[in-house]
Amino acid sequence: MDRVRPFVFINAAMSADGKISTVKRKQTRISGKEDFDRVDSLKAECDAIMVGVGTVLADNPSLTVKSENKREERKIAGEDENPLRIVVDSKARTPVDAEILNKGEGKRIIAVSEQAIIEDVGRLGKKAEILVCGKEEVDLKKLMYILLQRGVSRLMVEGGATLNWSLVSQKLVDEIYIYVGNIIIGGEDAPTLVDGKGFVKEDAMVKLALLSAEKIDEGVLLRWRVRK
Repeated sequence: MDRVRPFVFINAAMSADGKISTVKRKQTRISGKEDFDRVDSLKAECDAIMVGVGTVLADNPSLTVKSENKREERKIAGEDENPLRIVVDSKARTPVDAEILNKGEGKRIIAVSEQAIIEDVGRLGKKAEILVCGKEEVDLKKLMYILLQRGVSRLMVEGGATLNWSLVSQKLVDEIYIYVGNIIIGGEDAPTLVDGKGFVKEDAMVKLALLSAEKIDEGVLLRWRVRK
């Protein structure tokens, strides 16, 4: 059967108690240099990297490839220094001065819904391509299809918990990389790897197959395949 979307994988770091940030939704260092290098390699090997607007507002990531050598390798291969960067932002809340829109070379896409305010869309349109996908919120399946048609075959997702839930619950994820660090963050309201509404019935829950487990720095990297 022909593919209707890219190969999608989630990459995330979480504490030993399953938190990806603090109760104040501020990112904290969970992994070390070896894992940072691993993540940078993943970025360099991807066609695109996607985040939700919540991650942009909380962490202000640039999602750039940090290694100069890896950026040069991409250029030699005829690609932009950085993969296509995508923000899922139904209401166009991404700040125009966000690092993802201003740091590093490469293309950007902001996916919005028809509910986005025209003035905000206009401002963001000066920094990135705007894709309208969906009426009240971004239609992720439609977005994935568009990305595939544009040559995105491998898509990395860097969060956050709400976007992860939307993708997982809609069966749009193929693999999950989880670095489990050696810290406890705590907090009943602190974000976990996947938040959202959650599954109620056991037969609806997404099942995973463990592909590998590897000690890195002071934690462990788990690689899972999503069972279909």
